[in-house]
Formats: sequence, C-alpha cells, structure tokens
Amino acid sequence: MNNTLDTFIGAYSDSFGYAYDNNIMLNWYPRRIMELCGQELHLLELGIGHGFSTNRFSRYFRSHTVIDGSPSVIAQFQAQYPDSPAQIVEAYFEHFDTDQRFDLIVMGFVLEHVEDPQVVLRRFKQFLAPGGRCFVLVPNAQSLHRRFGHAAGLLDDMMVLGKGDHELGHLRAYSLQTLTEEVEQAGLRVLRKEGLFLKPFMTSQMKALDLSDAITTAMCTVAIDYPELSCALMLEATVDAL
Repeated sequence: MNNTLDTFIGAYSDSFGYAYDNNIMLNWYPRRIMELCGQELHLLELGIGHGFSTNRFSRYFRSHTVIDGSPSVIAQFQAQYPDSPAQIVEAYFEHFDTDQRFDLIVMGFVLEHVEDPQVVLRRFKQFLAPGGRCFVLVPNAQSLHRRFGHAAGLLDDMMVLGKGDHELGHLRAYSLQTLTEEVEQAGLRVLRKEGLFLKPFMTSQMKALDLSDAITTAMCTVAIDYPELSCALMLEATVDAL
C-alpha cells in the first residue's frame, strides 16, 4: 500500500514536542474506557498511534481488532509489543469492511486526521452491534491552557492549527460544541461527554514543574467533569434502535 501516512511517524515517538501530554492522555483514556465497559466485549479500534491503547485493550477485551493505514506505525507497534494478541488490519478507514458487528468501537484521536469525518462516522456506525457504543476522542482547541494563551494575547484564534498539529497530520480542530455536532450529524446519539487532562500551562511549563504521578492523575480525574476546559474530549455515543 503506497501510503503517505508514514510521513507522520516521527510524531509518534518520545522525541515529539508534545510527548509529555500524549503519554498522560494516551495512558489515561484506555484505563477510563475499561472502567466504563465490561471485559466480555468485542472491540474495534481505529488507529494504533502510539500503541498505548492498543496494547492495553488487547489484553482486556474478549476480542480486539485494530485498523491502521500506516505500515510503519504497524511495524513500530509489533516491534514494541511482539506478544500483543490484537488482530491488526492494514487498511484505510474509508475502505475497511467486515460482516462482524462490535459491542464497542473506539476512535481515539482519529477524526482530526481524516479527510471527511462524516464518511468515517457513518461508515463505522454500521459495524456496531445492537446496543453497541462508540467512543470518539479528539484534541480540544478550547482547552484551559489555550484559553489562557488567547486571553494573554499569545494565541489569536484558538481554532487555528498549530505547529504540533501539522506535525501530527491534523486537518481540523474541534471544540466540545463542534465535536458534539459532528457526532450527532452522523446519526449517533451522545450518551456521555468527558474531558482528558485538565492542565493550566503550556507543556514546557508543566514539564519544568516536575509534577508527581499523583498530581497528573488528579488532573485527569478532575477533567472528567470539565470537558470544555480539558486538553482532549471524549464522547460516548450509540445508535438508537429503529
């Protein structure tokens, strides 16, 4: 597969400028989803990314299928987690098809990357089993630290993509309102809105504080109730029975 997704492989390492934030959020949200969901579920996950969620999900749920369109990302995951039981499918999200239906679909930091989020949301909602749930996660352009930056005159428009966004291949930014509208437009009903990681300062400032794990975990716990201010958003949605 001739794939431009491999262009962004450099952003999926500890040398990336926002690896600090990523390590916190990408280890937190699979833990949170597992708290909300039973183990005896069949999971479909979109994207491997850094591999944190895929590794943890594959050891928890009854079955776990993950789709990724980047051969380099897949190879990196397999080298890091050679004993992972996840079933990996190399495919573009827009091309994936299956007769299987899943109790749970996780789109972890996917919609900000794809050409048309509606195509992906509408395509994958058909793979939900009756009563199945879909978790959608994206960065929050209106997070607390970005609001501070805007108020201080350091950030003209919170919805404009920054350098880190471009390095990761982001094509759009979301707020809580626009993500909710995106999900509902695809015919999904939102059941839950949560935040991931509530931080007041820039990443470089946070790293300089040398915060304990207990404090960063508390920042994630408090963020659950304040999605509009958190670094990232997590929506849980379902398809109503006809």
